Amino acid sequence: MIRTCALLLTGILIPLAATAGQPGLKTEFIGGTLPGVQPKSAVWLNLTSAESLRFSSGEVEMQIPYRKIDTLEYGQNVSRRIAEAVLLSPLLLLSKSRKHFVTIGWADAEGREQALVFRVDKRDIRNVMAGLEAHSGRRFTFQDDEARKAGQ
Repeated sequence: MIRTCALLLTGILIPLAATAGQPGLKTEFIGGTLPGVQPKSAVWLNLTSAESLRFSSGEVEMQIPYRKIDTLEYGQNVSRRIAEAVLLSPLLLLSKSRKHFVTIGWADAEGREQALVFRVDKRDIRNVMAGLEAHSGRRFTFQDDEARKAGQ
């Protein structure tokens, strides 16, 4: 009995400890000029530094000084829940699925423009937007009116 409880607790606590050790917010890398990171891979954004935004994904780590950021853009992809409506209930056609995207543009050390696009979880989008605006001194632009309504 004690061994079973210990195995259950180990199965619960070890995954929690593994995610708790990684600083920042987990996002999904969609695309851009970040070398060595495949699209749709997990990337950790760390907004805690006062001087630079930090990214980490496996072996790749990168810093972007906030003063170099010249573009912040927010957009979203809104779609109906068609598959869920067919499988579960037609009432799900009344709800929408929203995916939140952040684009960051900056000039690198050689003066070349660089850009990164991330998909951010709906629970974290406000924190990411507020942190980037506060640190960089730039305001977000919005891709469309739906994004403008959701981002304010």
